[in-house]
Amino acid sequence: MSDLFATMVGATPLTAEEEEGLKQTWIATRANLNSAEESNIEQALTWLRRQRSKDVLREDFVLKLHKQMLGEVWTWAGAYRTTGKNLGVDPVQIRIRLLSLFDDTKYWIENGTFSVDEIAIRFHHQLVAIHPFVNGNGRHARLMADHLIQKLGGVVFTWGHQSLIENGKTRDEYLTALKAADRLDIEPLLEFSRT
Repeated sequence: MSDLFATMVGATPLTAEEEEGLKQTWIATRANLNSAEESNIEQALTWLRRQRSKDVLREDFVLKLHKQMLGEVWTWAGAYRTTGKNLGVDPVQIRIRLLSLFDDTKYWIENGTFSVDEIAIRFHHQLVAIHPFVNGNGRHARLMADHLIQKLGGVVFTWGHQSLIENGKTRDEYLTALKAADRLDIEPLLEFSRT
């Protein structure tokens, strides 16, 4: 039996219909899938570096980045999920919550409510909590936070200096920090983002 669609700790399981959205017929294992997605994300990073607009807090930008990241691998890339998941808000609330997050983040920036690191990390946490996409939400939220902090004059985050797509100590630390942020303790996630 293939491990292709085996769910990792803290990952969002796919429905059978979502699994059928796999574009590449050569992908047969989780390692193949991770490699294909990583290659697609590298292309997205090139695209992201070319983006000049300072306004990244836009719905079209969020959707376009997800499409750039996973569009070579999945048919549903760049579209909001329509099914309930083990994480995230009800699908009908995704757009409303995302637009509210943009407003909150703009307020934090305009009023200097938090440091630039904390603004980007709070944005990241809330984007993960909304979980707008079928999959790739953590990777997408980390890229969004990195891009946002650069636009705010800061430095991209290190995110534990390890891959977060494989089960292990670093992924466990990341998930623990996200859960602390769910309980309104942002410090562990701030710390993790710079280790």
